[in-house]
Amino acid sequence: MARQARKKGKPARKQRAVTKSDYFTQPGKRGAVVVLRKPIGNRATAKVCGIMPTRVHAKMLVNQLERAESVVKDLFLEATDDGIEALEAVLAACRKEVLEKGPRVRVSESDELEPPAEAAGSDR
Repeated sequence: MARQARKKGKPARKQRAVTKSDYFTQPGKRGAVVVLRKPIGNRATAKVCGIMPTRVHAKMLVNQLERAESVVKDLFLEATDDGIEALEAVLAACRKEVLEKGPRVRVSESDELEPPAEAAGSDR
C-alpha cells in the first residue's frame, strides 16, 4: 500500500518578542506613584525619575521617557557633573510636560499650606 503524504496545516504565526520597559513604578506616599529606571552601567540602585500624583500620570511619564530614550539612555550612563545635570534637566522637562498635558489633579488644603521646596531656600 502507498502511504499518503501528510497534510500541511497553516503555518504557525511568529509571535513578536515583547520588549520589556526599563522603567517601572512603585506606590508612594499619599497615593502617589514613583517612576524608576532599572540600574544601568555602574549604578547599583534604581534611579528615581519622578513622583507622579496618579497612575495615569506615571504611565504618561514612562511613555514620555521611552520616547526620549535615545538621549536619556546615554545620560543614565554618565558619571560626570555635566551628564548628571543634563539628565536631571531632561527628567524635569518630561515631568513638567506630563503634568501639563495629563489630567488635572485636585489640590488638597494640606498641599496648599506647605511652601514649595524651591521657594523655601531662595530667601537666603
